[in-house]
Amino acid sequence: MSWDEIITMLEMQEEILQFSHFTNEDAWELGCEIVSEARRRKLSVAVKIRLNNGYEVFKYAGDGTTLHNENWLNRKYNSVKTLEHSSLHTYMLLQKTEEKLSDWTLDEKEYAACGGGFPVRVEEVGVIGAILVSGLDHIADHDLIVKCLSRYLHIDEVPRIRGDIL
Repeated sequence: MSWDEIITMLEMQEEILQFSHFTNEDAWELGCEIVSEARRRKLSVAVKIRLNNGYEVFKYAGDGTTLHNENWLNRKYNSVKTLEHSSLHTYMLLQKTEEKLSDWTLDEKEYAACGGGFPVRVEEVGVIGAILVSGLDHIADHDLIVKCLSRYLHIDEVPRIRGDIL
């Protein structure tokens, strides 16, 4: 697949995977869905759902995760909050244009250009927060979110990015 095809697919994911509303209860249920899937697959991940006001409405740290994962979650959150796209979308755009975060005046110590951050987008409102996963390779972090978010929203036909396409 070309960079443009991947970027278009990521934008489709974000368009399809929107909420009609989003509550703390939604965060809890979605977060538990992600944790259940990770446990079922015996994956060691950290999961966070954070609103744009900074409030963490869900947080989980699986065995084997560390403060390093927390730092990645925070950097992914900053990217999603600032750019209002998934952190994998940011990565793909930078790959396509051969730029770095610093070219966009973003500090690489504070922002992450890698998968694992996905916007919580509410229809007719916009991005209100981010769903974050750390612990796998960055494409798998992103795909875990998309798979579980699709299941949570009862949406079957969502194109998915797999690590072997790059």
